[in-house]
Amino acid sequence: MKWAILSTWKMSFQGNLEAAQQLANHASAGDAAVHCIQNVEDNPAFQSVGYGGLPDAEGHTVLDGGFMDGDTLRFGAVGSIEGFRSPVAIARSLKDTPFNNFLVGPGAEVYAREHGFEERDNLTAESLARYQKEKNRNQELYSYDGHDTVCALALDDTGSMCAGVSTSGLFLKKKGRVGDSPVIGSGYYADSKIGAAAATGVGEDIMKGVLSFRAVMYMRNGMSPMEAAETAVRELKTELEHRLGSCNSVSLIVLRNDGRFGIGTTIEFPFVYTAEGENPALYLASPSGDGHTTIRKIEDHSAVTQD
Repeated sequence: MKWAILSTWKMSFQGNLEAAQQLANHASAGDAAVHCIQNVEDNPAFQSVGYGGLPDAEGHTVLDGGFMDGDTLRFGAVGSIEGFRSPVAIARSLKDTPFNNFLVGPGAEVYAREHGFEERDNLTAESLARYQKEKNRNQELYSYDGHDTVCALALDDTGSMCAGVSTSGLFLKKKGRVGDSPVIGSGYYADSKIGAAAATGVGEDIMKGVLSFRAVMYMRNGMSPMEAAETAVRELKTELEHRLGSCNSVSLIVLRNDGRFGIGTTIEFPFVYTAEGENPALYLASPSGDGHTTIRKIEDHSAVTQD
């Protein structure tokens, strides 16, 4: 079985590289995906995930995370959790119980503390300074304005798949706001019999289309990964433009259970892909204007400005 790992944004490159090395040494899909994401969660240079994540409207760095096991369809999720290192790791542990799989706020924090997860104040001097500078601004907030969810889809050499996500959410979001990232079916979905998908962008719009589940079901019905990703994004964009007059930024990564990937996006969107027999590579996906996505490999990483 060919292994592969697909992740969002340039910021995931190093984590993807390390996770690929683990998969080459027969690590599980879950271990590899979590490692990829934690590499980003621990890096304060990326102000949209984990340590250094940008605060909410009240100045608190609160995090969301989700994880799904494609073999069992079990999932775990946390929302609005504060004071802990890795929401994706906490989410992964929640998949192992039949109930209480999605915990939020103080309840998630009690669970994490009782189960020995590492505590950490994720508000850094840099993220606090940006908050102090911009907390009173009046202009409308947009996705990717300090809001780039890290997503990882992994396939290991046994055929197992998983999806994992982590984010600090929309900069200056209202207290208690949770986007699509921890919501199964919208922010992520995995089925080892078919494939996996995960989304980044404006959660309120992504949830309207249950985007990740939709793409996986399109693959089940015979679409290629690229067709599934493009179709899911195109249909959501068209429908929201028709009903609401606009669709915010949305990007979707899709990985099939044979290691082939697909991307759908409404903006320029960097991602990282590695598979057995291939070196880790950064790509840039761009909407072509006709509902399709063009993809090109980026040799000079400095040419891509997005995280």
